[in-house]
Amino acid sequence: MPVLRSRSLRYNDALRMDMTKPSARLVNLLIGKSIIETLLVGALAVFTFLSVFPPSFHGWGEVTATGISGWAVNNNSPWERVEVQLFVDGKFVASGEANESRPDVAAAGWARDEWHGYTFVLTSLPVEIPKAREYQARVYALHDSGAGARKSLQLLGNPIWFEVIDGKVFSSSRNWETPDD
Repeated sequence: MPVLRSRSLRYNDALRMDMTKPSARLVNLLIGKSIIETLLVGALAVFTFLSVFPPSFHGWGEVTATGISGWAVNNNSPWERVEVQLFVDGKFVASGEANESRPDVAAAGWARDEWHGYTFVLTSLPVEIPKAREYQARVYALHDSGAGARKSLQLLGNPIWFEVIDGKVFSSSRNWETPDD
């Protein structure tokens, strides 16, 4: 009985066909395609991030005797007044527009005019925020993207720690801690 030779191998008693080695050109083409796809996806991710969270908002907040005051500027639209929102301990408290006089902001070169200030009065806190010794305030710039279809919040400055005692607002010592503390 003649033994037929075929281009097949046995592996664990299963018949396997010999695989031919892929050409170097095909391998290089597939690697190039993968690199191009990776660059395209990365570019789309960066574009999406910059359109939803633009790096053009700048601002700062601080504790005053009656609440939280600060400034907000959109460098992409320097004459526009920025809508700002205040959150205390992660809960929404108030919304406003940064349209108060802050000549120090214009003098420091952050804005083209002085009308970028805001103030949130905090003589008492909403009932839904539990009583605590210290509170953390965060001020966000409200940003429209996608022709107004989407809204996002961008933190302005650092979180602000404060205390409310007998209707007066006091800055907390945590405001002077460094991030490594």
